[in-house]
Amino acid sequence: MKQELKENGGLPAHILWTLAIVAGVSVANIYYNQPLLNLIRQELGITEFSANLIAMITQVGYALGLLFIIPLGDLYPRKKIILANFTLLICSMLTMAVSKDIHVIWAASLLTGIGSMIPQIFVPIASVFSRPENKGRNVGIVISGLLTGILASRVVSGYIGELLGWREMYYIAAGMMVVCAVVVLKVLPDIRPTFSGRYSDLMKSLFQLVRDYPELRIYSIRSALAFGSMLGMWSCLAFKMGSAPFYADSDVIGFLGLCGVAGALTASFVGSWVKKVGVRNFNYIGCGLILLSWCCFYFGQNSFAAIVAGILLIDIGMQCIQLSNQTSIFHLCPSASNRLNTIFMTTYFIGGSLGTFLAGSCWELWGWGGVSAVASLLTLISLGITVVTQK
Repeated sequence: MKQELKENGGLPAHILWTLAIVAGVSVANIYYNQPLLNLIRQELGITEFSANLIAMITQVGYALGLLFIIPLGDLYPRKKIILANFTLLICSMLTMAVSKDIHVIWAASLLTGIGSMIPQIFVPIASVFSRPENKGRNVGIVISGLLTGILASRVVSGYIGELLGWREMYYIAAGMMVVCAVVVLKVLPDIRPTFSGRYSDLMKSLFQLVRDYPELRIYSIRSALAFGSMLGMWSCLAFKMGSAPFYADSDVIGFLGLCGVAGALTASFVGSWVKKVGVRNFNYIGCGLILLSWCCFYFGQNSFAAIVAGILLIDIGMQCIQLSNQTSIFHLCPSASNRLNTIFMTTYFIGGSLGTFLAGSCWELWGWGGVSAVASLLTLISLGITVVTQK
């Protein structure tokens, strides 16, 4: 019989690590496409901008899933929602694998993004059901698993794309979703809903939460802008590395994802130290590191070592910002944890989609210099919010 979870009662280790591992495997679906964009472009005979839209549309889908599906975790049993999304992912992955039409791939990318919001149901579980002294650490562990999945996704898809082809990556991804669905069915206990009412009432309550908690608005917007800066880099990196002087294949681009392991290792540390260092100080540190990374990317754009240094810095900086802000929102209203996370992560990925779109447009017009400029501007606005609000 599965153990029943109680608020602040403690989260068993086997459940915590299941959440972390499955979070990583499921979120990877969003990022498989990034090292594969050139391969997809070449096979389908499309422009770089059309290929870049695959990444952007996936991010938009993720934001839609965050906005319309995650709140259901307060209204219905979470395990049912999770399993339904795994089913959606299996279908979208198989569609990506067989499609020869870019419009169908765009549609499947949207569904992939929607279904991949599963880890953001896990994060509130790690916060609400952990003992108070372990909340930050446990959220950090789940986020570390999520980040490891993001890093591994780029490496794995890069190598598989080079060795087998980009379609085979999506066949493999569909099989992994089947395994994850079985694991969740066996391990995760049923969690009782905390909201009674209709779905329309649930969605209306999001606006009330945004209105009632100004800190939620600040934490969400400044994190979103920084995330847009980081995704601007990743969405255009394949094009940058595929051109002079690197002429790198997808496996090399995927390997660069390993450089972000520093960010994954930083996550659990930041989660444990938010109360001591302070969310505002972590945002200063994070923005400073991201701006330094863009100095590396721009001034060392023809140096492989500078690109690697920039990736290390931007990932560490992003985790200082995301974890400090995301961990802090759950203290505002624990009974609305899924809805708080919905607001935070929806805003977060809207920022990511904005950064992806702006960077792709600037790449087409001004190349890597334009990408560096717009991404730095997003980071400066995020920093300005922290300075002005004193939060």
